[in-house]
Amino acid sequence: MPSPRLLCTATKQKNNGQNLEEDLGHCEPKTDPPSADKTLLEEKVKLEEQLRETMEKYKRALADTENLRQRSQKLVEEAKLYGIQGFCKDLLEVADILEKATQSVPKEEISNNNPHLKSLYEGLVMTEVQIQKVFTKHGLLRLDPIGAKFDPYEHEALFHTPVEGKEPGTVALVNKVGYKLHGRTLRPALVGVVKDA
Repeated sequence: MPSPRLLCTATKQKNNGQNLEEDLGHCEPKTDPPSADKTLLEEKVKLEEQLRETMEKYKRALADTENLRQRSQKLVEEAKLYGIQGFCKDLLEVADILEKATQSVPKEEISNNNPHLKSLYEGLVMTEVQIQKVFTKHGLLRLDPIGAKFDPYEHEALFHTPVEGKEPGTVALVNKVGYKLHGRTLRPALVGVVKDA
């Protein structure tokens, strides 16, 4: 900001201190014209506007950074939860085979007269129970929706059939059980749905 200048009318000479007061008397302060104040005011307004715009940009950038951090954190958490999804899908096939193996053994054959088959059957059942415990421990839950209301997010309808005594829109038959991993459907249950007669 320019300051008032002193314009001296006295001739420049070496001052040895004798005529200092005289020299000062001949100098008069002169200020810039009124247009300088107007220019300064305009500059001030411009700078304030630039500051306001910069602050708004800063706040937006700060908010964007925070949103990005939260999204990244959510993605990391989901990756931790659902990172085992592919592995779980592969294990579901093993669980299906174990279930079919235990269901295919005739119950009348399982007796003390046939100790080898009985031991084999009990081993299969224990393995099936253990794999379901491991699934539950890691958030993988079995969907066996017989009698439940059909839900397209959890079930896949293979066929519709009229069934007496059952409400239309409910699951009448489960062809293959489904599974959910931490609340997300990993494999829908393959079902037959009751329809109106």
